[in-house]
Parts: sequence; C-alpha cells; structure tokens
Amino acid sequence: MSEKMLSFVSVPQAQPPKRAADARLKDFDEIYQEFSPAQASTQASRCSQCGVPFCSVHCPLGNNIPDWLMLAANGRLEEAYNVSQATNTFPEICGRICPQDRLCEGNCVIEKGFESVTIGAVERYITDTAFENGWVKPVLPAVELESSVGIIGAGPAGLAAAERLRAAGHQVHVYDRHDRVGGLMIYGIPGFKLEKEIVTRRHKLLEEQGVVFHLGQAIGSGQGELPFEELRRKHNAVLVATGVYKSREIGGPGSGLDGIVRALDYLTASNRRSLGDSLPEGELDAAGKDVVVIGGGDTAMDCVRTAVRQGAKSVKCLYRRDKANMPGSMREVKNAEEEGVEFVWLAAPESFLGDKTVTGVRAQKMRLGMPDGSGRQSIEPEADGLFTVKADMVIKALGFDPEPLPDMWKADDLKTSRWGTLQVDRTSFETSIPGVFAAGDIVRGASLVVWAIRDGRDAAAQIDQWIAAHSTSSSLAAE
Repeated sequence: MSEKMLSFVSVPQAQPPKRAADARLKDFDEIYQEFSPAQASTQASRCSQCGVPFCSVHCPLGNNIPDWLMLAANGRLEEAYNVSQATNTFPEICGRICPQDRLCEGNCVIEKGFESVTIGAVERYITDTAFENGWVKPVLPAVELESSVGIIGAGPAGLAAAERLRAAGHQVHVYDRHDRVGGLMIYGIPGFKLEKEIVTRRHKLLEEQGVVFHLGQAIGSGQGELPFEELRRKHNAVLVATGVYKSREIGGPGSGLDGIVRALDYLTASNRRSLGDSLPEGELDAAGKDVVVIGGGDTAMDCVRTAVRQGAKSVKCLYRRDKANMPGSMREVKNAEEEGVEFVWLAAPESFLGDKTVTGVRAQKMRLGMPDGSGRQSIEPEADGLFTVKADMVIKALGFDPEPLPDMWKADDLKTSRWGTLQVDRTSFETSIPGVFAAGDIVRGASLVVWAIRDGRDAAAQIDQWIAAHSTSSSLAAE
C-alpha cells in the first residue's frame, strides 16, 4: 500500500471550496469550485484502503473507489481515470449529482469523528482533469457489425447503453422527443448542480464514437411521430429508456387554480432560459413572487433553489414529515437553507386559496406517529392545526410516474406492472415483446442517475448477447 494513504487520522475531511450564498444566488453556475491538485491528492490520501470497501459495495455501479483514490493520492490521474471509467460511463456527472451522503461516502468505514473520505469531489476532479488533458477518447469498436439497435430516450440509461453497444460494434440510433441530448440531466437538473456543458461534451463524444441521434423525434401514432412498429422493423433490437415524466398530481379544493405548476415544467423553463432559448417573459418565472414548493425530494430542492435565483420575494418548502425524514439529500437541504429558503416541516397542503389565481396554501400541521410496515413513521394531523401560507406561485414536486407507453405507442402486447412501469425479465431486461428491452426509470420507477447508468450498461450487455445468439441461429437456419 502507498505510504500516502491512511492519512484520515491526521488530515480532516474537506469538501471543495463552496461559493458564498450571496454570490451564487446571482447566477446558475455550479456552487462548488474545483479541488486544486494538492487538495485532491490530500483528500484521496485519507482513504483507509479497507479490506471490505463498503463504498464500492454501496455504489450501484460497484466503482473501484479505493483503487482510484490511491492512484489520485499518488498523482497518477490518467490511471485513476481509466479505473474510474471502466465501471462508470459518466463519472464526472456522478461526482456532481450522486447523493454520496447516502451511498459511497455514507457507508465509508472510517469511524465518526474522523469523517468519511470526500469521494464525489475527487471523482469529479479526476474526470475533469482527464477531459482537460485529452485523455477522454471515444471508445471506437474494433469490428463494425451490421446489426443495429434503436434506443428510445437520450437520458442516462439510454446514453450508457448506447456507449456500450457502439463499443461492441453495433450501429446505434438514439431517438428522443426533445431537442437536446441528456433527458432530465439537461432539462430537469439545474445548472448550479450540473452545468450543461458537462452533458453536451458527452453528447459530442458519443457522436464521435458513431452513435446517431434523432432529436425531436417522438415515438407514437401522431403527426410527425415515428410508429413503434416501424422503429422495430428498422433495428435488430430496441431498448426503451424513456424515463418517467408524468408528474404526480395533488388534489383538494383549488388545485386547478392558475399559478399552481408542475415541477418539471418549471425546471425545464428555467433550464431552457439558461441554455439561451427564448420563452415568453414571465412564463414559469418566480421573480417577485411568494413561492411555495410542495415536496421533500431532490426535485423539490432543485425548485426552491431555482426560485431564489430567479428573484422570488419569498420561498417556502412545505413537507409533511420532519427534516430527519426528508427523502432528499441533506447536503441539498443545507445548501437551500444557506440560500434563504424557509422550510415548513410537518405541514401537509389541504387546499388552495384564490379566485382564479392562487393566493395561498391552506395547510395542516402534522405529527409523526408509529412506524408503518416499512419502518417509516406514519403521519397524523394535529388537532386544530390548520394554517395559511401566502403564495402566488405553487410548485408541485411530488415525484414522477410512467407515461402509458402501451397506449401512446399502440403496443398492447407491451406489458406493464400495476405501477405502470414496463415489465422485464430481471436477468435479460427483455420486455414481453421479443427483441424489445427496457432499462432505467421506466422499469425501476423514479430513481437516481447512477442506477440508470447501471441499468443501461447491464441491458446493453444482454442486448449484445441476444443479437449474437439470434444472428447465429439465423445463420444456422440459412445453412
């Protein structure tokens, strides 16, 4: 083991420098600055190189974290990048947006008081350095194959699968209804967490690899849409990686008032402005408004932090449980608090006030009860606990469900679960339609980018095997 490791006993944990809250509220740039080479090496050297690396065990991709930490600590950054990218298609993205506090860093075996290794920031530093030095190259296939794969969806699952299938030599075509590559990484995640150039440079790299993108191309039976059956005829296999885009709704009196908007619509509009697109002035803009965001996940955190940057008069987040039970990253909650967001804990919306446009949210104070079957505490209303929060813009950030793909695509034989996700064979990723596979959120339900990358890579390996088996059987039949 390198003499540079195990320095956690003498070197404190440190994150990269964070821009001051008043400065970062003026733009949508990332809030964390880069590690210097010395800082990255020092923080990487805190790794204990333990015998059973729980950081790797709890990483959905099984990244070889101790190995690339040791290489980074010794300044061997190109080798560190090669180890990192062997298991992760987009390490620079995971380093920015993964909830490391719940995954790798949260399971670091360094005991409390010494604190975990700063894994995500070192991962980001390694890959950004690799891009700066030209070490990141498109993975060109050794042999070109005649087989082709159509991938529906240019989000993380689709892109990870495209990279692997193209490296294996298949002709890969990616179809997406949006005008840019990236899915929720480009339109759903704000720039202060993931600057858009990070996604677009991966898009360029995939094009250099030979992946063909068909943007603005929806699948369906409407005008200008590509019928699903026609797509199947074009390719030897199809991967469905559409993600889940149907926003969960909220009921109650007044829920149809103007000024109550869906989180994804709001974030997409903000990201489009950041990308230079022109939108009608004031449309889905929080400037000068009293904003209430309903929800407690990472999407809710994205919304509240976007609203304060747009110049909202006030921003409140209503969540029906307490801070300890927030599903979102605690790091994001802390960043939001620093930026002036007010959290109203144990508050559930009951109705919305206003004639035509919303003017307030009537909420019910809640209390935590006994744990339910899953172990999570139930919530109960407090007696006489109604109160009103002023609002002229309410953002619903309650999560996402699958769109009804069998209906949209006129594919009655495409089987779904009771939640609307696509049913697949757990090993092969094949759906109920032979030669049609699915991966990512459309199978798993709304989840993390890192899980989508894992599913996309695993599905690509199965598709590669399936095509090889079927081309062999076809050849034998021809003989």
